[in-house]
Amino acid sequence: MNFEIKRDRILMKNETGKIIAEVTFPETSPGVFVIDHTFVDESLRGQGMASKLVQAAVDEIKKHGGQVKATCSYARKWLNEHEV
Repeated sequence: MNFEIKRDRILMKNETGKIIAEVTFPETSPGVFVIDHTFVDESLRGQGMASKLVQAAVDEIKKHGGQVKATCSYARKWLNEHEV
């Protein structure tokens, strides 16, 4: 699994370059990053990909000393179920 990590998003592309998984987390105020979107293509559903994306986003945010928040319903649920 090869994620591309950007400042405010993490994504995965298939062999043709199409985005097949993505999580976005813009910095909404200094040091506060809000996970606002997760997307997983049908071809990856049922494999825990959304969880892996949110975990990768949390790891990236924490690595830079940021605070994690979420407006995405999946990410909010995930954060409530995991210690971050």
